[in-house]
Amino acid sequence: MFRRIAIVNRGEAAMRLIHAVRDLNAENLYEHPITTIALYTDAERTAMFAREADEAYPLGPASERPYLNHQLLAETLQEARADAVWVGWGFVAEDAAFVDLVESLGITFIGPSGDAMRKLGDKIGSKLLAEEVGVPVAAWSRGGVDTLDDALAEADHIGYPLMLKASAGGGGRGIRRVDSGAQLTDAYQRTRDEAERAFGSGVVFLERLVTGARHIEVQIIADSHGTAWAIGVRDCSVQRRNQKVIEESASPLLTKAQADEVKAAAERLAQAVGYVGAGTVEFLYQPAEQLFAFLEVNTRLQVEHPITEVTNDFDVVKAQIRVAAGEALEERPTEFGHAVEARLNAEDADNGFAAAPGTVRLLDLPLGPGIRVDTGIGQGDVIPPDYDSMVAKIIAWGRDRPEALARLRTALRETTVVIENGTTTKSFLLRLLDRKELVSASADTGWLDRSDAGSAGQPGRAAAVALLVAAITR
Repeated sequence: MFRRIAIVNRGEAAMRLIHAVRDLNAENLYEHPITTIALYTDAERTAMFAREADEAYPLGPASERPYLNHQLLAETLQEARADAVWVGWGFVAEDAAFVDLVESLGITFIGPSGDAMRKLGDKIGSKLLAEEVGVPVAAWSRGGVDTLDDALAEADHIGYPLMLKASAGGGGRGIRRVDSGAQLTDAYQRTRDEAERAFGSGVVFLERLVTGARHIEVQIIADSHGTAWAIGVRDCSVQRRNQKVIEESASPLLTKAQADEVKAAAERLAQAVGYVGAGTVEFLYQPAEQLFAFLEVNTRLQVEHPITEVTNDFDVVKAQIRVAAGEALEERPTEFGHAVEARLNAEDADNGFAAAPGTVRLLDLPLGPGIRVDTGIGQGDVIPPDYDSMVAKIIAWGRDRPEALARLRTALRETTVVIENGTTTKSFLLRLLDRKELVSASADTGWLDRSDAGSAGQPGRAAAVALLVAAITR
């Protein structure tokens, strides 16, 4: 087992690794305890993850994007004497070149190999591989479209509406809907340029738009001995501008046979590339046609992994560490109950979801049966403007979906976060949880963007209301 694990991440992701290592150490299974090593920027010298890790090393100013600087990271990992690296999600989590660099230093990357990451992380390559192993794929260009003329010709062949996507894209960037040749002409070069800036590659492709689709994803974990498990199916259809807002597991829509079908497909993909570690295989599902379409593979841990953990009583992060150390997966977990997760962000939903960071003056997080909260901040901490606006993930487990939803509503109502000169999306999330589309599990991926559920209220009032409520109730 590893002795010193460095965390190339921050905030809630870093805290997730710290908690997993603490659990492993408490089990006393290994000769030596594992030391956690945080890497922090100047702005987060006193952040929770830097305080809670066993050791912490500085990376310099956040403005210089140090979590993406391979040379700086390599020097810091060597200085810290790390023998393993955990990356979580974001930053270099799906950067195959970083994996190669880490391994060249004699350090273990806790995740898939660079080769597997390249095969599955590239959207074009992964679609071709999916077709080879019998995974359903929507009609697409079967490769990149290198010129506008090529794109227009392929679009006529596939038919509109379409999605224009960056092969290396992610996080909702490098993706546009096009409904006509005129729209494609307008979007083509802009999408290529955006992808080049964001991901270092301007390769784009076309794919049939699956309308009224549900976002279905399968959690996989695989070891180096040839075993790959698909341990849960999640529905992440409630999205705003391609960003997930509420996630749940199991899927409230799929039958057991359908869930088993996508799980088997995910396992075939993982085994085809010799995958080791955690990953997620994403599909679109069209209920009216009962059509599955492979979307992509995220060769990393997903933000929403806790809902799979609580419905399987299985720690995915501990499993990541163990399989990276060469251990074999042993007893496949069994799913039970239902879980729903809400992402509580420091954003002003009444002002176009503008970022609303600042100092956390009051933090009171919920407790109770079936409730789990993952966070990387404490009272007095600063939510910096340099990174994502996550405050906490609030997860509710229940024996069935109605109980899980009820517990999540209660948990959110019992959550108090007061941010100086900022606010959170608490009220927005509570409104969503009472919408009939969410209660009936009928919301598709476009529902939030085309409905009035995406915003409500009077601009500028959210922060004032939060402060008033806090003053009255304390």
